[in-house]
Amino acid sequence: MRARLLPLLIVLMAGVLLALGFPLAGGMAAVDQNRVVVDRIDDTARFASLAQYIATPPYQAAAETDERQFILRKELDRYQSLYGIRAGVFRRDGGALAVAPAGWAVPDRGEGRRAFEEALAGRRSHDPPRVWPWRRTRLTIASPVIRDGDVIAVVVTDSPTGALRSRILHKWLLLAAGETAAMLLAVAAAVRLTGWVLRPVRTLDAATHSMADGRMNSRVGVDSGPPELRSLARSFNEMADHVEEVLEQQRAFVADASHQLRNPLAALLLRIDLLALDLPDGHEEIASVRTEGKRLARVLDDLLDLALAEHSEADLRLTDIAELVTDRVGAWAPVAARKRVALEFRGPSAATGWADPIALSSALDAVLDNALKFSPEGGRVEVVVALAGERVTVTVADGGPGLTDEELTRIGDRFWRSNRHQNITGSGLGLSIARALLTAGGATLSYAPNRPHGLRATIAVPREQFAL
Repeated sequence: MRARLLPLLIVLMAGVLLALGFPLAGGMAAVDQNRVVVDRIDDTARFASLAQYIATPPYQAAAETDERQFILRKELDRYQSLYGIRAGVFRRDGGALAVAPAGWAVPDRGEGRRAFEEALAGRRSHDPPRVWPWRRTRLTIASPVIRDGDVIAVVVTDSPTGALRSRILHKWLLLAAGETAAMLLAVAAAVRLTGWVLRPVRTLDAATHSMADGRMNSRVGVDSGPPELRSLARSFNEMADHVEEVLEQQRAFVADASHQLRNPLAALLLRIDLLALDLPDGHEEIASVRTEGKRLARVLDDLLDLALAEHSEADLRLTDIAELVTDRVGAWAPVAARKRVALEFRGPSAATGWADPIALSSALDAVLDNALKFSPEGGRVEVVVALAGERVTVTVADGGPGLTDEELTRIGDRFWRSNRHQNITGSGLGLSIARALLTAGGATLSYAPNRPHGLRATIAVPREQFAL
């Protein structure tokens, strides 16, 4: 969800910044250009005032006209040398009265000609084409020289735009840097926002997985995140409380029922034994009844063990897993010898992990019992202890008939047994008890095929307490 939400927020923020940035960049360029245009208009207006009386009227002396023209040329030359801007005063027919540098003339076409013709019509340049940093253009401004209401000449300035383009580009770079910084801040804010929004979701997901693994006391904090997710967390906690209460009632019922049935069943088996004294030895019906009674007693014992395993708290401590496994393998060695099954152990001499020793021993007994039960005569059961990252693994592999892929998904379910193995004694609760005992201590029990045939059961125990 974060992978979809975070890019969406980033794209929206980038769109907003770009939508604001482009108009702002254009406005900055327009402001700088307008400032230059205003300066050039002031310059042309000053030159126009000097050129207003250059033409020799009937009442003006030629010497005075020559003096004014000399002053105008001097001003134009100084202006061109100081600023590098070409400037000139031209008659209506385009002939030059005074220009700097010498020989410069009004262009025959382009923006310079358009500005000149506008000035002849009595209009001052006010809206030249926009200057952009990537275009090498010149800025032409023209002003009419008016005397007695008539346009008698035109002042034209032709400016290079390198400095203007550099200023615009410099401001754009500063704007881009600001937008980049704003984008980085926006990304950081988006990351924090998505983290704040999704933190309750991740907590809910972790609590759900914990409950799925059997840790029914998992709950979710409701002090962070949006109000809707806090409400969802409270609803989850209420649901978890209800589920735990229902399961606790179920466990209590199973434990009470198992305990209450054991005494009548024991009395019934005793009466069967008393009746058997009055019947011939080897009576088939009595033997069958006695067998079914003992089988029922084992089922009740397993039900009680399962209820206690699901209810009890794990007594976690740092345990030498390798030593414990070695001890249990030695305890089951006589059973393996009677069945003529080779029971082998491989692994380090020491491998510590956090586990409940009693619960882990009981789970190992259930797994070893299952492996020896289904191993054929002359087969082999291999027990391997290994270090795998943050876990210590105990693998029990047998050479029995194994299970299909579909059956592997059912193994460990209560009272479930493969249809192919119904003739083998057992209640179908042993592995369920083992899984409940391991889950309480943060360990796991998984199954996989043992090639070429058989079953591989793996117990994984945390090596560090914080890994639980």
